[in-house]
Amino acid sequence: MSEALMRLGWTPERETEFEQYGAEGLRPARVAVEHRSAYVLYGEQGEFRAELAGRLRHEEIWPAVGDWVGVREPETIAAVLPRRTVFSRKEPWLAAKEQVLAANADTVFVTTALTPADFKPRRLERYLATAWESGAQPVIVLTKTDLCADVQAAVLEVEAVAFGVPIHAVNGLTGEGLDGLSPYLAGHRTVALLGSSGVGKSTIVNHLAGGTVMPVAEIGSDGRGRHTTRHRELLPLPGGGLVLDTPGLRELQLWDVSHGLEQTFEDVAALASTCRFGDCAHESEPGCAVREALRTGTLPRDRFDSWRKLQRELGRLERRLDARARSEHAQQIRKEARQRRRTQRPPRGRAR
Repeated sequence: MSEALMRLGWTPERETEFEQYGAEGLRPARVAVEHRSAYVLYGEQGEFRAELAGRLRHEEIWPAVGDWVGVREPETIAAVLPRRTVFSRKEPWLAAKEQVLAANADTVFVTTALTPADFKPRRLERYLATAWESGAQPVIVLTKTDLCADVQAAVLEVEAVAFGVPIHAVNGLTGEGLDGLSPYLAGHRTVALLGSSGVGKSTIVNHLAGGTVMPVAEIGSDGRGRHTTRHRELLPLPGGGLVLDTPGLRELQLWDVSHGLEQTFEDVAALASTCRFGDCAHESEPGCAVREALRTGTLPRDRFDSWRKLQRELGRLERRLDARARSEHAQQIRKEARQRRRTQRPPRGRAR
């Protein structure tokens, strides 16, 4: 295998997977930056720009940052390889439509600042559900420890909602704790950074890169961070590995995270499995283990409420997807009917 491609995360499995595309004259590359009408790619010969093939545009197959693609001359993306992992959200303000934030990341750094404006365990639950669903390994990174009076208490609060997830508390000013993040990049692995605006993602990237590769901004007087990253970008690091930096997310609407939700709330799921009735709604049914845990305080009320809220949001999304699927199916039937009528219409006779 090519050493240049291996540094981009290319594996023997990808090599085998790409054989059919290589036979068609395509060459592999990885999406570094996605622009409105073009893509910046990393390939065996370095960085270059490419357009998307018309067939993929017609089929609405849009490569995302982190994707592996097949490129043909002249610099045209002709194929998108299957994704190993994908971190998605529902596009804000739109009908049920998926927005891919990161593709083929091995690890997701869910990043939050230890400031009153940003540190919200309920928000972390939302990020964790999406991270688990992506197929990547979630890691929680707590930044700006210098602005927190009791870091250990904050870590304990996160541990209560992030079962089995590694947690790192770091200080971007002093560098304390940042060295503990480097092992996640070993073996040319890819780490995606996700979080709200100004939580210190760019500072983490600069530390991992060993120099300033991303601009940083001071925290505002209102305690909130400021945008510095303007677009999603895949960055190879001098010491090996890649980071996929993303702009701060103002909101993270769920997209098909049923399995991730169960993993995030495995304590609630374990209780629900012991209810007397398999379809228990945890409202007034007898023998409800969840309500008993709420009564005794074993299950915190705010965690249960968060679980129910995310479940309701996921249910609304599923209903909208079903409605859209029915509408698209009906449109397809009408389109086929019109085509049949055109082909079956008898030819008009000539006027006499």
